[in-house]
Amino acid sequence: MISYLKGILADSQKHSGHRVILTLEVNQVAYDLQITSRHLPDLPSLGEVVQIHTHLQIRDDQPVLFGFSSKAERDLFRQLISVSGIGPQMGMALLDTLALSDLVQAIVTGNTRLLSRTPGVGGKTAERIVLELKTKLAEWRQQAGLSTAPTGGPAMSIQEDVEMTLLALGYSNSEILQALQAVGQETTLAKSGDSEAWIREAIAWLSR
Repeated sequence: MISYLKGILADSQKHSGHRVILTLEVNQVAYDLQITSRHLPDLPSLGEVVQIHTHLQIRDDQPVLFGFSSKAERDLFRQLISVSGIGPQMGMALLDTLALSDLVQAIVTGNTRLLSRTPGVGGKTAERIVLELKTKLAEWRQQAGLSTAPTGGPAMSIQEDVEMTLLALGYSNSEILQALQAVGQETTLAKSGDSEAWIREAIAWLSR
């Protein structure tokens, strides 16, 4: 098993489906790795040294190296592909759609609506991810030293309306999740079933 590669960033190319292929030169050997587009901004310039955590997947006798910005992200990917019906490309798509902490939080809190916004992830698949990983990730998050996000948020009965409205206003999934967790810490709002109040407070928080 190749845990990580450290070498010179030789090339990066975007392919269809938001896939990004990196070429990393390690001791005069070039390795191709697939990473998420979310990983791109964190990479150094071509010709500079970078360390990429990796997972080697062998399918139909064809080895594929997947690259990650951190050990925690790589470990979460392995948790995802352990779920029945979740292949490596869907695992990468989940990591590309949501930031690491947001993805873990969505699974731990059972937010299947947020998970199913990932291309290719339907409602039943999202439910299966939550069912199989909710308890595991709650424990893993503590062991990995990841910050525990606040659990505050609107009641499930109005959550979809609040999230869909904010999405329509142009906010990203990550921004919405952070805003709802932040404003949900207010005692009065936490007990409120008024979707308009949640939307107003979330917009105010995002506009700070």
